[in-house]
Parts: sequence; structure tokens; C-alpha cells
Amino acid sequence: MKKIYLLLPIIAGIMFGSTGIFVRTLTENGVDSTTLLFLRFSIAILYIAIAIFLTDKSLLKINKEDIPLFVLCGLCILGLNLCYNSSINTVPLSLAAILLSTAPVFVLVLEYFLFKEKITSIKVLCVILVLIGCTLVTGLLEENSIDISWIGIIAGIGSAIFWAIYSVTSRKSIDMGRHTFTILLYSLITITIMTIPFTSFTQIANFVSLNPVPNVLFLLLHSLVSFALPYVFITISLNHMDAGTAVILSSGEPIAALAFGMIFYMEMPTVLMVCGVAITIVALILLSRSPANEV
Repeated sequence: MKKIYLLLPIIAGIMFGSTGIFVRTLTENGVDSTTLLFLRFSIAILYIAIAIFLTDKSLLKINKEDIPLFVLCGLCILGLNLCYNSSINTVPLSLAAILLSTAPVFVLVLEYFLFKEKITSIKVLCVILVLIGCTLVTGLLEENSIDISWIGIIAGIGSAIFWAIYSVTSRKSIDMGRHTFTILLYSLITITIMTIPFTSFTQIANFVSLNPVPNVLFLLLHSLVSFALPYVFITISLNHMDAGTAVILSSGEPIAALAFGMIFYMEMPTVLMVCGVAITIVALILLSRSPANEV
């Protein structure tokens, strides 16, 4: 296995962890959540289309029966990002990221009820560890705990649930012979169409007019770094390693978010919070390596 393929999911995790910087910057400059998502996804269509043209143009072909799955995937990505953006704007970046990272736990639950996947003792242990880790990250057990927004916590959990549903749905599409890029492209097109009526093009124009060239580059970078490129990197890596290994290597997202929160927003974690991040990541690694439950 070439070392470059080991680096790709690691870089993807760091990029996902940087999402909060872009979201908070745009929010502080008067861009609402729906408009922000329209910008992220509409621009990402271009990036994913380029990736398809560079790899296999036949991935553009779809069948009519694929459309309901693409719509469902699109709705899940939309819900995921709406919830995650809300969480990012109301709780520390590390907490928002760790809540999103609990998606494999919800995948476990969904697969149990939908596909009768067996729940083993190691999976139960992982779920318990994740709950302990997330509790520590919230700071609820600290004597001088900061005031954490429950809306932000609920939104973070919502993002994980949407991510889990998307994972199960996209896996179903892949089992039907659809490529990840195909699923992603048409899901993004679906989302973009759905968000147009709720998008404020005045907000976009105002943001760009503040400093045209840098701000246009910022919007392009926002979509590339926080969405398109990480997906492309993980998709490429999955062609050279199993899904469990890719999940482990990309699990640095909460650590990256923790670092970005400290550097850009002075969100200084306590010892218990750092322990919570570590416990959660270890639990997710164990869960990803659990037989018959690669996520």
C-alpha cells in the first residue's frame, strides 16, 4: 500500500475539522445557514464533476430508479449540514466535531433494526465509551463548567443521525452498483435545487462586495476544503484500503477541530475534555474494526 493513500484520509479528517472556521466566518459576515449551504454545495458540484471527468465519465449515467435514493441522500446531507452548522455556531468546535463523529453508533442501531445486524459485546462497550467520552467533552462534570448550549448539543447529535442515515443509504446505492461520486454529484444537485428558494443572493453579493477577490477565493476554498476534497480523498483511499482503516485514519477530525478552536477562538479545553476526545476516538476505532460492522 502506497503511503500517499494512508495520508489521504488523515488529510480529509483535518479538512473536515476546519469546517467551523469557514462556517463561523460566513455567519459573522451576515450569511445565513441556508445560503451558506447553497454556496457550499453548488460550488462542490463543479469539483465533483471535475473529479468524475478525470476518472470515469460513465459515472454521470443514472437510471430512473436511482432518483429516490439520490433524493434521500441529498436530504440527509442537507439535514447533516444544517445541524452541524448550528452546532458549530453554538458550542465549541471540538464538541460539535465529536458529536458528529458518533455517527457510527447510530449506524450500528440502524443496521440492527433494518438489517438485523448482530450487536456484539465489543459494540456495546464502544457505545458506552462513546457516551462517556461525549459527556466529558461537554464539560458537564467540571466544577466550573462553561454554559454549553443544549440546542448545540441536540443539533450535533442530529448531524450524527443524518450522517448515519446517509451512510446506510449510500451503502445501499453502492451495493446496487452506484459509485460514490455518482451518488454525491446527484445528491448535491438535489440539495442545490431545494435550497435555491431559501437562498439570499443579496447576502452573497454583500459578502463578495466587501473584498471581491479574497472573498470569492474564500467561498471556493470553503466548498473545496470543508466538503469536496475530503470526500474525494476518502473515496480514493477506499480503493486501496478497507473502510475500517479509512475511518480510523480520518478520525482525527475532533482533534483538528479542537486545535482550530484553540488557535482561532481561544476555546481552551480542560483535561477532562481532552480525555473525552481520546476516549471517544478510541471507541470509534474499536467500533470501526468490529467484524461485519465496517463504517
